Amino acid sequence: MCRQGSLHSFDGADKMTALQIALDASDVNHIDNWGVESRYIGVRGNHLPHMKSVHLEVTVLVETHTVNFMKQLQGRKALITGGTQGIGGEIAVAVSKAGADVLLVGLDDDDQAQRTLQRCREEGVSATLLCCDLSRAPGEYMDSLVNDIVLAMPDVDLLVNNAGTYCDVPYFEMDFDRYMKTMHLNVSAGYFLTQAISRRWAADGITGRVVFTGSINGLLSELDHTAYDTSKGAVAAMVRSFCVSLAPHGIRVNAMAPGLVWTPLTGPAIDQGNMRRWMELHTPNGQVPPANACAGTVVFLLSDAAEHVHGQTIYVDGGMSAWQQPNAPDQF
Repeated sequence: MCRQGSLHSFDGADKMTALQIALDASDVNHIDNWGVESRYIGVRGNHLPHMKSVHLEVTVLVETHTVNFMKQLQGRKALITGGTQGIGGEIAVAVSKAGADVLLVGLDDDDQAQRTLQRCREEGVSATLLCCDLSRAPGEYMDSLVNDIVLAMPDVDLLVNNAGTYCDVPYFEMDFDRYMKTMHLNVSAGYFLTQAISRRWAADGITGRVVFTGSINGLLSELDHTAYDTSKGAVAAMVRSFCVSLAPHGIRVNAMAPGLVWTPLTGPAIDQGNMRRWMELHTPNGQVPPANACAGTVVFLLSDAAEHVHGQTIYVDGGMSAWQQPNAPDQF
């Protein structure tokens, strides 16, 4: 079907998978102004890149979806641990953009925490911070933390267990305290916080959603990462096991597992020498992205769009987990 005019004027009846239209070339870059989620596939037309004001007859191929992903968490209440910086901070902002109020659990009320809270509030939602050290044994803080959560956000219905750390040393030098700090923060905190929150959900008939931040290291190992790799393997197993226990109560549990992304924790290593170039070569899509590359997957897993996704770990890694090994060193 042939249309005259720009994409901005089309209504719902014209949002279809393939449209033949005549449009200003500049509008090709604004397909998302339709107000639906769409993926640009291609344009057929002569000399389109050189045209700025001449209307042409072209074919625009678009996939459209009926879900409005921008506000798919409208009215939800999200609890996010490790939510003040890095991947957790970007998750907090993305969840806020999707319409949910957020309650962040972080170690310190510092400048970075305040910046993240401000970014969330700029999306028109409420954003609150609770400070708690989750690297301790859960018995030392869990009851108090849950009481504080209930006071600050009594109707929480989304939980993101993102808090984690990497503090490994070579295996022969690892001691029990360092190992347990990793396990407490990366595993035990999420295990027992999920238990406490989901117990309330089950009693109240709330169909809550839980997302853990896993890691590609739960699948593939690195030298001198023994405690970290062990902890992230445990997260993947927890997600499967929690699914079996909680899905009958209508509670969904999944994980988002990043590959290598730039965060304040990973940045010093990535920026050292030619490490970034090596990691880009090691990743099929050739990217070491910023932390916000992970956030959209978490929003999806928390949303109604993932209603039948249970017990899964979604790898957000640029294809790294699919590749046996990078190209030969002479291509580095």
